[in-house]
Amino acid sequence: MSPEHYLILAAALFTIGAVGVLVRRNAIVVFMCVELMLNAGNLTLVTFARTTGTIDGQVMAFFVMAVAAAEVVIGLAIIMAIYRSRRSASVDDANLLKA
Repeated sequence: MSPEHYLILAAALFTIGAVGVLVRRNAIVVFMCVELMLNAGNLTLVTFARTTGTIDGQVMAFFVMAVAAAEVVIGLAIIMAIYRSRRSASVDDANLLKA
């Protein structure tokens, strides 16, 4: 397969993630869409690393995955705090946590 196929797939995944972030109100779905966008970026990094013959893009993708794992921990903790206090996982309820 040519690199264009991978880049088209990455663009489609990023578009689906961006639309999900903009349209959805459920925090869990928005969170999954952000992860989808990060994975699309990883696919692009690995594709360009493969075409240039270097390992730089794969190393960057590894660091993006490490940051995404930390984001999962923090993001789910915030979502659980909102759910416990408001009994809803809506993004609109996040501003109600202000003091």
